[in-house]
Amino acid sequence: MKPGSIAVIGAAETTRLGKIPDMSVIGLHADAALNALADCGLTAKDIDGVATAGESPVAIAHYLGITPTWADGTAVGGCSFMLHVRHAAAAINEGLCKTVLITHGESGRSRVGSGGFGRAPSSLMGQFEMPYGVTSPPTMFTIPVMRYLKTRGYTEADLAMVAVIQREWAAKNPRASFRDPITVDDVLNSPMIAWPFRMLMCCLVTDGGGALILTSAERAKDFPQKPVYILGTGESVETPMVSQMEDFNSSKAFRVSGKKAFEEAGITQADVDHLMIYDAFAHLPLYGLEDLGFCKPGEAAGFIRDRHTAPGGKLPLNTNGGGLSYMHSGMYGMYALQESVRQMRGIAPAQVPGAKIAVSHGVGGMFAASGTVIFGNET
Repeated sequence: MKPGSIAVIGAAETTRLGKIPDMSVIGLHADAALNALADCGLTAKDIDGVATAGESPVAIAHYLGITPTWADGTAVGGCSFMLHVRHAAAAINEGLCKTVLITHGESGRSRVGSGGFGRAPSSLMGQFEMPYGVTSPPTMFTIPVMRYLKTRGYTEADLAMVAVIQREWAAKNPRASFRDPITVDDVLNSPMIAWPFRMLMCCLVTDGGGALILTSAERAKDFPQKPVYILGTGESVETPMVSQMEDFNSSKAFRVSGKKAFEEAGITQADVDHLMIYDAFAHLPLYGLEDLGFCKPGEAAGFIRDRHTAPGGKLPLNTNGGGLSYMHSGMYGMYALQESVRQMRGIAPAQVPGAKIAVSHGVGGMFAASGTVIFGNET
């Protein structure tokens, strides 16, 4: 993809975030879609490409009255929407469609119209992990994290610091679920979930969603909002079983996805003004900083502890408050993308002054997949 050839022209989250017991999953998708359409002054009749996860693109297109010429139902967990952005950019450049709507909606807390969490006994996880008690995200992520902490020399307090600093960002965001300040001791004294994860190291469980609308850079200047250009993208997958990671200290999918995006954008880590790293649990920003090349292995915890990612720091990270304090309805990637777009538009609640390049990096499953999108507000 030629950097800057595609732009985001519409972006919005659901009207409400947090607890929405009176809306179904497909209703949340539609609410976010209508808000994004209003953001750029389009209607559903203007859309000819649809991408989504959690719901079928068939259901979303039918519900909104769209007859697309391109559809993508890629579903690899929370970073699915990063992959949708990448695929949509390729489709528009190829002339398969002109205007793509990407939607997300999830009733993670209220469970209205949501499916279950079960995995088939015949699946790889069902056969080789679940019999040993590896059944939920906290018990899955502990497998690599325990090795990672030992190898890197990191501590529980280092994980706690991630949550503390992200709460500082959340305090600046009126839409954040939790805004009260917390300390390292608060995190370490919160209830144990699965060692080393304390409750305040784990993501929120919320309802909500979001939507993006993409088109060519040529058309983007004709819309009311400031275009946010896609400079580079990457994606990869590794394994559906966290126990089978090639290296518990690093995500292969992170490294491959990030490297591809940076190469495509033609930038280095020093060029990045704003960073979003999917934080379902407090260890993920540490892995992300190292695997994306912002820190050397073993230096990420100190980088955060020295407040480089905090308000006023040189690399603002998860400026909406992240999945730990802002929102996490299950598949968080859409919210990371939304914050990147807000920063590039210059309208984020905790706006980074003069930010021109933003990286949005996501994880799917337990290091199963990854997607990276690099945005800019100039071509």
